[in-house]
Amino acid sequence: MGNSTLAPGVRGQAGPASGAAPGDPYGKSPYKKRKGTLRPARERAFWPFLLPALLGYSLLFVLPALYGFWVSLNKWAGPGSEMEWKGAANYTALLNNDAFRTSFVNTFVLALAGGVAVFGFTFLSMVVLRQAKGRGFIRSVVFLPMIISLIAVGAAIGFLLNPGGAVNSVFGWLGLDPQPWLGPDMVFRCVIGGLVWSSTGFYVALMMSAADSIPPYLYEDAKLIGATKWEQFRYITLPLTWDVFAVCAVLWVVNSLKVFEIVIAFTTAGTPGSPPLQARTVAVQQFLSVTNNGGAPELGSGAAMGVFVLIVTAVLVWLTRRITRREQVELS
Repeated sequence: MGNSTLAPGVRGQAGPASGAAPGDPYGKSPYKKRKGTLRPARERAFWPFLLPALLGYSLLFVLPALYGFWVSLNKWAGPGSEMEWKGAANYTALLNNDAFRTSFVNTFVLALAGGVAVFGFTFLSMVVLRQAKGRGFIRSVVFLPMIISLIAVGAAIGFLLNPGGAVNSVFGWLGLDPQPWLGPDMVFRCVIGGLVWSSTGFYVALMMSAADSIPPYLYEDAKLIGATKWEQFRYITLPLTWDVFAVCAVLWVVNSLKVFEIVIAFTTAGTPGSPPLQARTVAVQQFLSVTNNGGAPELGSGAAMGVFVLIVTAVLVWLTRRITRREQVELS
């Protein structure tokens, strides 16, 4: 007989109190103490690593953005001149400015039409290059335009498409009439074409990297049941690379709304002058507003354009994320 008392129907020796950890007869778990001491230690180690990044981001991005918003509410010609309070007048003036409205429509068309072309070529490349021989070399060639500066790309295309350029010369040899590639009706289409040519390789590289991670047996099973290449792309490749596509779509939206260099180089070919209105984007119009053709800079109007584009970018990114949101497909 021992001193311990067992509950009716329970065999064995009396154990520690309910909820106590092994080896702790008084119900005080050593894991609770250990967890309580480690968590503050992690927090103390977390902030010293995070604070430099937060300070740098605040100094380089947040404060300049707030200052830019303040400038957008004033009329200002730059350092050395006084600010004149305008309130929302700079924003209302933009809405009544034909040049800004045209440049905004051009930017939106570039983002939409250019995005359709870029991802159309990207998806086609994923179908064609998945089993092509030498696909690594082909992908490197497709990616090559991304390495070249957009200024060089724009200048080269401008020289090729000018009235006496190589393209019209080839048309003449073939007995075709030369085309006004740099005319008002075609110049912006050529800008979009040059941007698509220079940007597609980047998105092909990203999407193909995701496609390469798909197990080959999925395609082998699809072939056994008679699935075509289009069906393999639709039901295997696209669902398993959708997360990467969503990221690529956001990157395209952000990059397309700040297109600047290729327009300047394409339309001016390095000579002084302003791009025609039919080819301007918001970034180009903002640059022209700030420089004002050598006159007094209109920094308030330029800052208002920047704030406007920031809001539009945030809305489009949010819409893109909403449209591309899907349940993640996992392989079992």
